[in-house]
Amino acid sequence: MPNPVTDVPAATSPEAEAHFAASFGFETDCWDTHEALSLPDPGFVLLDVRGPNQFAKGHVPGAINLPHGKIIASRMAAWPVDTLFVTYCAGPHCNGAARGALRLARLSRPVKIMAGGVTGWIDEGFSLETGRVSG
Repeated sequence: MPNPVTDVPAATSPEAEAHFAASFGFETDCWDTHEALSLPDPGFVLLDVRGPNQFAKGHVPGAINLPHGKIIASRMAAWPVDTLFVTYCAGPHCNGAARGALRLARLSRPVKIMAGGVTGWIDEGFSLETGRVSG
């Protein structure tokens, strides 16, 4: 019986493979981010792109608070041009991570989004850090 799921046929296997393989170039998840942050050099800078008040209420340990509207060339000059940035915001209901990623991409900076944001981080059982941390 037709329904909204089956009304549109699934992509072919080669199309699905290409799509899902490409998605890893655009995003990572909370678990992989957490694991990488436990290393001496995770290989990226984690940016919490929410406002300072939300950041102070709880953020991923090791994250730098840089609201997406403040991602500008002069600010990003503090990092080498090949630095990978990972952005996150409140969660799937928030598009701040995508806004920050877009700004970074427009500045020709490598960037990924941490899917799930703070909500996903908490759902995985990871702790947040509170208080203002300079970034």
